[in-house]
Amino acid sequence: MSNRLFQTVIHQMRDAINRVIGVMDETATIIACSELTRIGFCNDIFSIDHIESQDVFVRDGYAYKIFSVTSGSEYAVFVEGIDETAVKYAKILAIALSNIKQYYDEKYDRNNFVKNVILDNILPGDIYIKARELRFKIDAKRVVFLIRTLRNNDVSTFDVVQNIFPNKQKDFVFSISGTDMVLIKEIREEIKSSDLEKLASSIVDTLFSELSIRSFVGIGIPVKNVKDLARSFKEAQVALEVGKVFDTEKVIISYNNLGIARLIYQLPTTLCKTFLKEVFQKESIDSLDQETLFTIQKFFENNLNVSETSRKLFVHRNTLVYRLEKIKKVTGLDLRDFDDAIVFKISLMVRKYLLSNPNKL
Repeated sequence: MSNRLFQTVIHQMRDAINRVIGVMDETATIIACSELTRIGFCNDIFSIDHIESQDVFVRDGYAYKIFSVTSGSEYAVFVEGIDETAVKYAKILAIALSNIKQYYDEKYDRNNFVKNVILDNILPGDIYIKARELRFKIDAKRVVFLIRTLRNNDVSTFDVVQNIFPNKQKDFVFSISGTDMVLIKEIREEIKSSDLEKLASSIVDTLFSELSIRSFVGIGIPVKNVKDLARSFKEAQVALEVGKVFDTEKVIISYNNLGIARLIYQLPTTLCKTFLKEVFQKESIDSLDQETLFTIQKFFENNLNVSETSRKLFVHRNTLVYRLEKIKKVTGLDLRDFDDAIVFKISLMVRKYLLSNPNKL
């Protein structure tokens, strides 16, 4: 594709320059030239490495100028002649071809295409057109991982994640901010949520072991169409934001596992405050001390089982019953009753949501 792009430019400039002009790749093979019969021939007189340190290299009747592109590849433009005009033409052509290649890469690069899709920077109607142009598989099953680090990412962070997923035809890694990276991973049809979490865990572990960087990963719901990648990305974002509030100990949060926390996070704060006032008509939930709140937490963790909870708390069963009665007296809710327990559990989550941002209180 680069060869055809360069040849188009060379062809357009041929008459204006009125000299033999062309481009060599890193192997010193001519990939574009105003004299078509020379395309494909290798200039075995020297390697392209010989002119890397030179501004313009002049030899055997030609002026050569190196230029590089965003992908890391290097090329050399050559112009017939060793006079000052040839040198100027070589410099101008190098700048022009470098800029055109950069523009082309930004427009047609697959990685950039996927990034534009998830960030909604491309119109829905253009997604399929661009996908066909890039021969990008439209209906493959993919999932979005949002990787957030506790310090600004650098090249080494990106390289570590890229090395875990080296298949650039199926997996795409790119940065979207100083601390956030995105992985678009093509997956098998039969893959399970637990498998995705293991994959995310390998990212977290590798970043910590190789760079001592703590990270968190949000996982969106897998999608089967390229146009739905934006939705999976938003879900990964929500997973991280909700997890920051309700699952502070977790480093891997899947949107599928957010449950009711996802709903609470989207509620208006005024509605949340009203709900708490209606539930705790006797006394505020803030009147409960830390020991009582810890008891409630363990009671929920043990599925409202009094005997199991008392065993885990190392207290007598009657002691736990006394505490539960005290909670009922203060709040009006009996945690041994399933309906009251649900209301109380939701209330604790709503309170946690409001406390996560003092401006919401």
